[in-house]
Amino acid sequence: MRALARWCIAHRRIVIVGWVVALIAANGIGQAAGSDYNSNFKGPRTAGSQQALDLLTKYFPTHKGDSASIVFESSAPIASTAVHAQITGLLAKVASLPHISDVVTPYTGAHAVSPDGHIAYATVLFDERSFALPKSAIDGVIKTAEGARTSSLQIQLGGSPIEQVQPPKTGPSTGVGILAALIILLVTFGTLVAAGLPLIVALLALGTAIGLIAVLTHVVDVVNFTPELAAMIGLGVGIDYALFIVTRYRSGLDAGLEPDEAIVTAMDTSGRAVLFAGVTVVIAMLGQLLVGVSFLRGPAIGSSLTVLLTMVAALTLLPAVLSKLGRGIDRWDLFGQRRRSAGRRGAGFWERWAAMIQRRPLIAALASLLILLVLASPILALRLGSADAGTDAKSTTTRQAYDLLAKGFGPGFNGPMQIVAKLPSAGDRGVGVTLRSGFIGLPDVAAVGPAVYSPNGSVAVINVFPKTSPQAAATTTLLNRLRDNVIPPLEHSTKAAVYVGGTTALFADFSSLLSSKLPLFIGAVVLISALLLLVVFRSLFVAVKAIAMNLLSVAAAFGVVVAVFQWGWLGGVIGISTTSPIAAFLPVMVFAIVFGLSMDYEVFLMSRMHEEWERTGDAAHAMRHGLAATGRVITAAAAIMVCVFGSFILGDSVTIKLFGVGLASAVFLDAFLIRMVLVPALMELMGPRAWWLPRALDRRLPRLNVDPALHEAAAEPA
Repeated sequence: MRALARWCIAHRRIVIVGWVVALIAANGIGQAAGSDYNSNFKGPRTAGSQQALDLLTKYFPTHKGDSASIVFESSAPIASTAVHAQITGLLAKVASLPHISDVVTPYTGAHAVSPDGHIAYATVLFDERSFALPKSAIDGVIKTAEGARTSSLQIQLGGSPIEQVQPPKTGPSTGVGILAALIILLVTFGTLVAAGLPLIVALLALGTAIGLIAVLTHVVDVVNFTPELAAMIGLGVGIDYALFIVTRYRSGLDAGLEPDEAIVTAMDTSGRAVLFAGVTVVIAMLGQLLVGVSFLRGPAIGSSLTVLLTMVAALTLLPAVLSKLGRGIDRWDLFGQRRRSAGRRGAGFWERWAAMIQRRPLIAALASLLILLVLASPILALRLGSADAGTDAKSTTTRQAYDLLAKGFGPGFNGPMQIVAKLPSAGDRGVGVTLRSGFIGLPDVAAVGPAVYSPNGSVAVINVFPKTSPQAAATTTLLNRLRDNVIPPLEHSTKAAVYVGGTTALFADFSSLLSSKLPLFIGAVVLISALLLLVVFRSLFVAVKAIAMNLLSVAAAFGVVVAVFQWGWLGGVIGISTTSPIAAFLPVMVFAIVFGLSMDYEVFLMSRMHEEWERTGDAAHAMRHGLAATGRVITAAAAIMVCVFGSFILGDSVTIKLFGVGLASAVFLDAFLIRMVLVPALMELMGPRAWWLPRALDRRLPRLNVDPALHEAAAEPA
């Protein structure tokens, strides 16, 4: 690290110009290539929902693409002559648009007009899946439909193609997060230059990453919320990494070092910790690739790329800029805070806090552990599923179409279950009649559509409409009952192969797939992290304790998420109008991110304790000094992350709100409760035993130091 720091200092102009060129080039290439985000994913190949989709694609050529709904609400009856003319005229225009394979009007579709006669829907079939459609084709349908609205005829649109071109509004999230971070940095550093530097470095790296993510969309499937997720993580991590290095640099200046030597010392201490923490975060997020789900690849690679660039910027761009600034880092002391802090003497807050933990370590450990377990308890009620259009912002056309369908036909019409049957012989319509009769009158079934046959008569499709919404637990129960109890006897009696498809079934199968892969993913990430910690800190207890604490912070964060989104606690405060199951992919992604970020604080805290343990051999001193030296900067860094993650709650997307609540609560609990209370208390209780490692294992493990050589250790703050 010292060699890298000296090279960046000697070639600071090349480093700074190189980063500016990288930013311009990445965004230039990204804009030239354009972005191709998509929200589509496939279920497991062996799952019934995917097999149903494969049959539809093969035997219904006009159904191989995705469909959208155009929902009408008229003050006059839908069947009246005037309304009939308006609707059929509009749908004729839609049918003539590019990439439209068919349009089913309310007047020919079964159950397409509500019982009261004032709400109806048409089905628009595209010739490709949503992610493969050009945006202009979907926009053409939207503009044509919206142009036909009148004061007496409301028209709204829903379906995955419409969702594809209706990106969620992030609102003022990024701006609020940056402003909050700047305020915290000003309070921490006191001077405007020192406060602004971490922000500039983080934004430069983030801007480069966003440009590269746009290019990435042409290589792998990238979900449309990936840029917001990358911005959320990149801002928090990038500011934190720069904050740690700048803090250590100023400590060196306070100790009388020359600026360049203070930079080298900061890079050899905090820089090492940044490198190790950043690599750990990248490994944790790339661990999502082990799940084998294409839907997760884009977010995993995009987020990892963002963290990697922010880490590299902190290790290269930051020392170059610090070398240019020198002692000018303390310019513009707006409130005189820097001058006042330079004259302070005596024990500070964190010294007193560490001493208090040492006096009552058992009480501190038990109290903090109890709080975390209580917060984690709602995870026992975790229900995985999907957030459908019912959780979209009320101002969106997809949400209004969803509400109109629920109003006119019942909530189950927003997620019908498609019963797809491969008939034993082509044209055997008696099997279709038998199958349909098997679903009529079942509990929780509102209606059953007629059997629709493929052109060659070998496949039949029957729509079963639940009484409850797609997100309801009762709908999942109905799906399981159909698969386990209703369909097997029908298959036996008719000799048909019957599968349940549709959005509800697809998400249920997707959730089952992720749940089955979760142990492998968690095990791999935990094992790799434990080995790295063991090699770095040469302690069994430190490695095991870190893994346990990280898992505890993840569990507590999920407990908060369940309480807010499933139970509706404080839902109105963050703009959630309805409860819903937790998105199936969230546990994998949030675990990867939170586990990686938790390792950041673990590394920064334990590296300082380890540094003192190696120097003095006094476990109590190492705990007290490590906590006192890092407490202020870790809590400041955590406060920045909480503000950045929390600011994304202001957007419209429920998915981004989920990430915002989960990550903000995880970082808050991890930094303020686990690292500042529970970990120091456990280290005090263990004493010298906390640093024990069997000699045989010590000889076999490679050496990988986060701490610098003792004779080159950083100077301590005055």
